[in-house]
Amino acid sequence: MQSNDARTLLSCAAPTAVAGVVAVAVSAVVAGGKGALGASFGALLGAAVMATGLIVLERTAKYLPQLFQMMGLVLYMTQFLLVAVLLAVFRDTTLFSTKAFGLALLAAVLVWIAAQARAHMKAKILYVQPEAEDERKPEGAKKSAPAGSTS
Repeated sequence: MQSNDARTLLSCAAPTAVAGVVAVAVSAVVAGGKGALGASFGALLGAAVMATGLIVLERTAKYLPQLFQMMGLVLYMTQFLLVAVLLAVFRDTTLFSTKAFGLALLAAVLVWIAAQARAHMKAKILYVQPEAEDERKPEGAKKSAPAGSTS
């Protein structure tokens, strides 16, 4: 993992963790222990899905750059479907508060996306690798005479 990739991952994970702690605290006050459990599970699940997606996308960019854009679209659709399936699976559970779970999951995903957008906007990634002046001229090339002059 490159240093800018690790920085992006950290700058997304930190605000998501803060949002998860806030969601757990609010859910504990509003819905008790089951609310806190549901919120913690939802926040962890949201962060895990988004972190996995970011890591997969970064590896795709490194090894298969020609598939980067398509992989991003497929990845976001897969993340959406995975979260939808998990919401459907845990819809009728009595282990934890499903409302706290869903709201914490939504908050974690939205905070992650906002933090990822901010991290990419602040990243200073060169799109073109600048060349040195001497690398541009082929070896053995002579300076050409100005146009219109005869030698």
